[in-house]
Amino acid sequence: MVATYQIMGQKVGSHILAIGVLSTTFVGAWAFMGGSPKPAQKTPPIQSSSKDEENFIQEFLKQAEAEDKQKAGAKH
Repeated sequence: MVATYQIMGQKVGSHILAIGVLSTTFVGAWAFMGGSPKPAQKTPPIQSSSKDEENFIQEFLKQAEAEDKQKAGAKH
């Protein structure tokens, strides 16, 4: 038969305890792993003193990436 334990004045079967422990473990792991992942930022944040400087840096980076792609395409 089933082994029973006296818990808070009630007889509880060992299979009920096992179900409770496994459920708590899996639900707890699921709850802690939940949430939406944060999108990874491709570049570090630009810390500039003005909006014009930030725009200049962004345009410069776009031009540099375009030149790198052209150079990579020319090698093939």
